[in-house]
Parts: sequence; structure tokens; C-alpha cells
Amino acid sequence: MKKIISVAIIAVALISGTGKSAFAAESYKVESEDTLWNIGKTYGVSVKDMKELNNKSNHLIFPGESLKLPEPVSENEKEVLARLVHAEAKGEPYEGKVAVATVVLNRVNNETFPESINEVIYETSPGGVYQFSPVGNGEINKPADKEAVKAVEEAIAFRGDGNNSLYFYNPEKTNDQWIRTRNVTTVIGNHVFAQ
Repeated sequence: MKKIISVAIIAVALISGTGKSAFAAESYKVESEDTLWNIGKTYGVSVKDMKELNNKSNHLIFPGESLKLPEPVSENEKEVLARLVHAEAKGEPYEGKVAVATVVLNRVNNETFPESINEVIYETSPGGVYQFSPVGNGEINKPADKEAVKAVEEAIAFRGDGNNSLYFYNPEKTNDQWIRTRNVTTVIGNHVFAQ
């Protein structure tokens, strides 16, 4: 799924459409206060992927150590995902916002769904209905708040861990019986998460 970039440089790339710059790092030299978790959140990469790429069986890293980094999530995709989280999980606990973002990332990693964040978010059913209601009703076009942005960063670093939820729904707001047949993984706030 993820392409591994082998050149060990740090490049600054301007992401089209966002007006923001992002660091596309292929390797990183560990500093004294670093953790894999903070490196993952800073560079938009999964801790699990970093561990696999660097043949690590635990979270131990050492100052001066050079870590290979997987390809990061683009600033554009982070922004779209944060807007979706903001629209889908307004009023929900922070943990639920992280879980909503994680559902999208789990779909990207699952062969049944499209291979990019944007494709997953904008996917439609055979009947032309969007998978996520904020896409259909336009709520996704509203800016994300800081908590949604932070939740996306955490979900990206957490990517590949957790209960592999592929769906979520609010039982008070849906009459869809199919979604209720899915295996429930957890309930957070008003959302039920399922596989």
C-alpha cells in the first residue's frame, strides 16, 4: 500500500490547493526528546509503519539514530480528513473524533475500499449516494476546528493499530439495517464503530 521512498533527504514541497508547505521526509535523525509517536504526528506517518520499515519490535529509539520514514499523508488529504471529522463528529468526545479519522484510514488500508484518503471520503455507493453524509450535504466544505486537526494527526500516527473499524454510525440518526448487522468494535459517544 505505502510506497517506501529510499533517498535520505528532507525536501519541502508546496502542496497544491492548500497554500501550506509540508515536509516530505524520507529519513529522520532522532533527537534526545523524540518518541516514535511524536515523530509520527509531526511527519504524518504511522508509528506501526515506521517500526516495520526500521525493523523495530518495540518503541525504543536513540538520539543520533537515523530512521527511515514511510511516505507521509499529504497536507491536502489531512485537511480533507479533518473537515470530514469536524462535520461527522461535532459534539462527540475527542476519542470519537480520532476513531472517525481512523475509520477512513482503515478503509484506505483495506482492499475493499479505494487506496487514498480523498477517494475513500468521496466514494459513492452504486446508487450514487456518498459514503459520508457531510460530503452529500456540503458540510465537508466548512473549515475544521483545531481539535479535528489534532485528531487527524493522532489517527495517522495510530494508523494500523486498533480494532480495524471500517464503519461508524449514530443509531439515533440512521434507519439503515445493513449497518446494524456489522460486528461492533466499540461505542464512543453517540457513534457505534463496526467492522
